Amino acid sequence: MRNLYLFIRNNLEVSFWILAIILLAFSNPQEEHYSLCLFHHVGLPFCPGCGLGHSISYFFHGKISASFHAHPLGMIATVIILYRIFQLIILKKTNPYKISNHG
Repeated sequence: MRNLYLFIRNNLEVSFWILAIILLAFSNPQEEHYSLCLFHHVGLPFCPGCGLGHSISYFFHGKISASFHAHPLGMIATVIILYRIFQLIILKKTNPYKISNHG
């Protein structure tokens, strides 16, 4: 039972990031979409993260200028997420039941 728990726990993060990247890569950044932004739902006019999803999607569509205008950190966030996926997959191969990167 513990091995099942560890398997789910170790694969949950990588599954989430892969799904998020796939959805952003295939989404149309020019269409309006439902926002998960807490700041948006509370009615605050500014959110430091808003536009990040659009920026990543524009980046995957090869529209670098639009990506930067949607959010300046979108391309950097894409690289970080892809690196994290790579890191989780390599980590899983070396020790499939390791709980964290720190121990």
